[in-house]
Amino acid sequence: MSPTIILANGEFPRKPGLLHLLRQAEHVVCCDGAAEKLLNFGREPSVIVGDMDSLSPSLKELYADRIITIDEQETNDLTKAVNYCERAGYRQIILMGATGIREDHTLGNISLLVDYSLRIEDICMQTNYGRIDVVRHYKQLQSYPGQQISLFAIDPSTIVNAEGLKYPLIDRRLTNWWQGSLNEALGSTFEIRTQKGAVLVYRTD
Repeated sequence: MSPTIILANGEFPRKPGLLHLLRQAEHVVCCDGAAEKLLNFGREPSVIVGDMDSLSPSLKELYADRIITIDEQETNDLTKAVNYCERAGYRQIILMGATGIREDHTLGNISLLVDYSLRIEDICMQTNYGRIDVVRHYKQLQSYPGQQISLFAIDPSTIVNAEGLKYPLIDRRLTNWWQGSLNEALGSTFEIRTQKGAVLVYRTD
């Protein structure tokens, strides 16, 4: 089964690989106004989730049977969509359109990825420039020599070990976001181990 795509209302995917995933995915769950961008791309949304504050009246009428309106403002539309996917039993999810346009949305959405991974193990974020995964405990990740790698710990008490990178980490606490950035893969894989938390791993394309 192909991964479920959650399309947020940020920068629309441009890379051929991401556009292929959008075309082939069995389920594309749109966050509110992202549905209009998907329609302009030539694909209909499977479901539209959110508070519907940015969806046009005409689309609300056209897709009334696919809309799940959630008015509460304690969570953003991306979280509402992830919650929907969890309830629907989707266990492999790619977030797209979750970065770009507004930096506050970008930072918030990236940080939320750590929370989502507690409930959905196979979830990542793909952008027009790279991919973000969550590592909790241990993970071996695919890479290529010279690929740019950055690590970010949301919790500064998290202990991080990294092997297979130009600048290896040994029992390191990343107390500032810049400390684990701008590293580089040495080969076809690298390994991350964590204690007391998780790290976000960014890989360029």
